Amino acid sequence: MSTWDLLNIQPTELKFQVELKKQSSCSMQLTNKTDKYVAFKVKTTNPKKYSVRPNAGVVLPGGSCNVIVTMQAQKETPADLQCKDKFLLQSVVVPDGVTTKDITPEMFNKESGNVVEEFKLRVSYIPANPPSPVPEEPEEVSSPRASSVLENGHQNRSLFDAVSKSLEEPNEKSSEAWSLISRLTEEKSSALQQNQKLRQELDIMRKEISKSRAGGFSLLIVVLVGLIGILAGYFVK
Repeated sequence: MSTWDLLNIQPTELKFQVELKKQSSCSMQLTNKTDKYVAFKVKTTNPKKYSVRPNAGVVLPGGSCNVIVTMQAQKETPADLQCKDKFLLQSVVVPDGVTTKDITPEMFNKESGNVVEEFKLRVSYIPANPPSPVPEEPEEVSSPRASSVLENGHQNRSLFDAVSKSLEEPNEKSSEAWSLISRLTEEKSSALQQNQKLRQELDIMRKEISKSRAGGFSLLIVVLVGLIGILAGYFVK
């Protein structure tokens, strides 16, 4: 059986995100390409820095197994994110029915005549927060409609700022304006009240006229009705 014929390994390079004081993990999938039971074992050049679960096991024929490799929390960022650590995956055919508990170091001993496949995996570091690409500057607006919208927006903004500034910085002219507005408001309110009162008197007078038995109107009543109508029309305006 030729080399790398037992297990398919994905990925072939272990990548860890580097973030200070935080663990980082990556997974590796082992797929049995044969119709035999295949035992595996994972070794590393830096066992204190990494933990592998499971670090040994048996993959059934045509089956697969996920291996989780965890890098311990780092106290400082590696220089230039360079890593010289490596992993070694060993695999060997074992008798049918063998379980993880039955695995022994002698199974992976080449001197005993066992055909052991070995695959080396590299380790690389990647930053936890990679720099985002510099956004491209938007193209200048060339359409007349878009230019008009932008120009109107600037004008409205300038007008709003001017009004706000005039209100925030009181002066003699603004005080006179506020006084005039207040006086006009009072006059309007008084006119509305007088208009309402005149309308009520006009209604009363009309009721009295309708009750009158005479066929015509006296001159005095006609004059009063006309005068009230004129005043009511003036205050309505």
